[in-house]
Amino acid sequence: MVENFNNMTKIYLASKSPRRQELLSLMGLPYQLLLKEVDETYPNHLPVGEVAAYISAAKAKAFEPQPDGIILTADTVVIIDNQILGKPKDAQHAFEILQKLNGNMHQVITAFSIVHQNQITTYSDTTEVYFKTLSNQQILHYINTYNPFDKAGAYGIQEWMGLVAIEKIIGSYSNVMGLPTEKLYGVLQQIGVI
Repeated sequence: MVENFNNMTKIYLASKSPRRQELLSLMGLPYQLLLKEVDETYPNHLPVGEVAAYISAAKAKAFEPQPDGIILTADTVVIIDNQILGKPKDAQHAFEILQKLNGNMHQVITAFSIVHQNQITTYSDTTEVYFKTLSNQQILHYINTYNPFDKAGAYGIQEWMGLVAIEKIIGSYSNVMGLPTEKLYGVLQQIGVI
């Protein structure tokens, strides 16, 4: 049976991430961007595994009152040694982040929140990513050739780094891109949006 998305509930994507926009498009889900600046700070005592969910929910709370349809927000964190590696500030910072990931396993946690009928529900997914060891020259090539500055952990799995450096992942590939699409699709079906 072919799904008909023509009569589905309107989806508002509250994310500037081109990867999330691309993933929704690849899923065949029509959406409209709905952007708002949100404070992404979180309490210091919060366990690192809960940070993405906290920020995603904070983004969702910024949309009151809710327009018709559902609002989708998300946040992704990269964790190694119980430390969150954010987006790099500059090339030197990107190099330092990638040096930490080099030859090691890290976790990528993406949380997404759905605002539906004025209720916020947050879900999260974790993927383990195993990097092989790269030379400093290879890391610098990536930084100088691609754009690591808008990505948590300073890399995109869908780019050169993912093709040559990632030996294996355990979990969702799309989660590492910034949205666990298989989980999102199931949630949208469950709440009757599609």
